[in-house]
Amino acid sequence: MHRRDFTTLMSIGAVFTTAKGHGMGSPKRLGQPIPKDRKLRIAMVGVEGRGKNSRMALQNEEIVALCDVDSTAIAHALQQFPKARQFKDFRKMLRAMDAQIDAVVVSTPDHMHFPVAMMAIQMGKHVFVEKPLAHDPWEARQLRLAAKKHNVISQMGNQGHAGEGGRLVKEWYEAGLIGEVKDAYIWTNKPVPSIPGKPSPWWPEMTTRPTDNTPVPETLDWNLWLGVAPTRPYSMYYHAKRWRRFWEFGTGGLGDMACHVMDAAFYSLGLGSPTTIESEQIDGSAECAPAKEKVVFEFEAKDGKPPVTLSWFGGAWEVPHARHLESTRQMGPKGGALIGEKGTIMWFDDYCASPRIVPESLMQDLARNKKLPEKTIPRIPKGDHWQEWVDGCKGGAMPGSNFDHSGPLSEIVTLGNVALRTGQKIEWDAKKCKVSNIPEANKFVRKPYRIF
Repeated sequence: MHRRDFTTLMSIGAVFTTAKGHGMGSPKRLGQPIPKDRKLRIAMVGVEGRGKNSRMALQNEEIVALCDVDSTAIAHALQQFPKARQFKDFRKMLRAMDAQIDAVVVSTPDHMHFPVAMMAIQMGKHVFVEKPLAHDPWEARQLRLAAKKHNVISQMGNQGHAGEGGRLVKEWYEAGLIGEVKDAYIWTNKPVPSIPGKPSPWWPEMTTRPTDNTPVPETLDWNLWLGVAPTRPYSMYYHAKRWRRFWEFGTGGLGDMACHVMDAAFYSLGLGSPTTIESEQIDGSAECAPAKEKVVFEFEAKDGKPPVTLSWFGGAWEVPHARHLESTRQMGPKGGALIGEKGTIMWFDDYCASPRIVPESLMQDLARNKKLPEKTIPRIPKGDHWQEWVDGCKGGAMPGSNFDHSGPLSEIVTLGNVALRTGQKIEWDAKKCKVSNIPEANKFVRKPYRIF
């Protein structure tokens, strides 16, 4: 191990915990299966927003701890789980309740996914982490490796992966119904711009650092909210929802939506790591993610399949009309397309809920002549990715969006942000987890951490 790598790992370990027996350099602890007849004992880090969705979905298990840097959020969650212990600092929670916690749900802003999840994994806790899995490609890689090393059950919160649609797309593609695919389009209208007189609740209209000098709310621990990010003054434009646009905390529109909309293409085509990524953007800066962007990922030929160009269009960037889609039909505000030689598979929503083969005449012909393939991929009851994770923790099958799947997907997504922040075409060395042609771009691949 290079000295720089060792120093980085040790500093991250210090961020997690200084308690003997936990963190970097401690004996490896393994995740243990939970008896089926016992409730999963869950600690939640971040309890409002996506955290609220998770605590509602997991309410039939045992929520033993609630951790949030905002006491107002804790107060809301305690109404639902009055017996849960409450904390502001995830490190103190994990140390204090180690033996009482089986699993951890991470629903923080993006920049804190990695430190919370990594400490939990190193302590042998099963983990559910919201998308994107991490803030940068190196973090995504490390979480995947750590989950395997510590034998924990993992799941990323891109709920569409547990649904019917992505499985249909994979079965149709592998059956050869549309022929070889060399191009894929993924697009979204998000972030939806503000309406005059009605600012977006989560996407501030700015490209510079806020200077509002708003006092820190009495209910908020600002130091803990910043976590591993560099110190800066509090602003109402960060907390609670509008942090996504700021690079220090969020991952922009690409990080917010691509793990959903891109998932079916990544899963079906078996994409590995891209070789090059280039981008265009509108209203982006060194401080803030763009309001609109186009990012093009190039993937090499793999397993006898041709190379693939995957194009991402964010913020309602104009999308080319997909081949095989009838000229009378619109692409719609969001969706994806696997463009094949004989036809195109398309979906017109964030989660690939109802994919179709176009032209519609081909879809109808395949159905009429019973040429659609058998459903061979196991289905998840009700598409419930939370229950899929719970079942995995209790000895069932590994969840579909475990970190072996969602780690590489998040690497791709956050690599798009590396290209956006670099402003140049980058060449990716997946084996070394680094940009090979522009050394300075690697500061966006792997960041320093503040000790807080």
